[in-house]
Amino acid sequence: MSEFFVHESSYIDEGVTIGAGTKIWHFCHIQTGAVIGQRCSLGQNVNVSNRVKVGNGCKLQNNVSLYEGVELEDDVFCGPSCVFTNDLTPRAKFPKGAENYKKTLVRQGASIGANATIVCGHTIGAWSMIGAGAVVTTNVPDHALMLGVPAKQVDWVCTCGARLHGKMQCECCKRQFRETEQGLVEE
Repeated sequence: MSEFFVHESSYIDEGVTIGAGTKIWHFCHIQTGAVIGQRCSLGQNVNVSNRVKVGNGCKLQNNVSLYEGVELEDDVFCGPSCVFTNDLTPRAKFPKGAENYKKTLVRQGASIGANATIVCGHTIGAWSMIGAGAVVTTNVPDHALMLGVPAKQVDWVCTCGARLHGKMQCECCKRQFRETEQGLVEE
């Protein structure tokens, strides 16, 4: 018995690493050189491109595509049909090649809402939250709540996911924070 589950309708290319406890559901494609951590869940129709790294405990909902140049740290949530790009100026006739793709890093615990778009070349901060349908065109601070098109920071969110409403202590779990140049840091 395998240490991970792959539905029979999915394709796993050669040279892929999949961690123990990971579940890959219907119609997924995991491409050469991809690394998927332990205890991940990949919903229906997920594509993980060449050399993409997915940390432990990540949850990728249906129809998510992680294109080459994307890296997810541990415990990242990607909502249904959220979109990542890897080329700022794509042309079908003039492909740039993988060496010219822009990198996107999604830090630990970040959540990206359904149908959100992450424009390449940016870092999504740890424990930040990107609202459904938002279009991220800049770096996102740790614990920032980003909404709109283009996405703007409207508040902070706790590690537990609760909105802080401008306060530095979470009303739900009582975690305490302080603001830094990178965003919030838990005390």
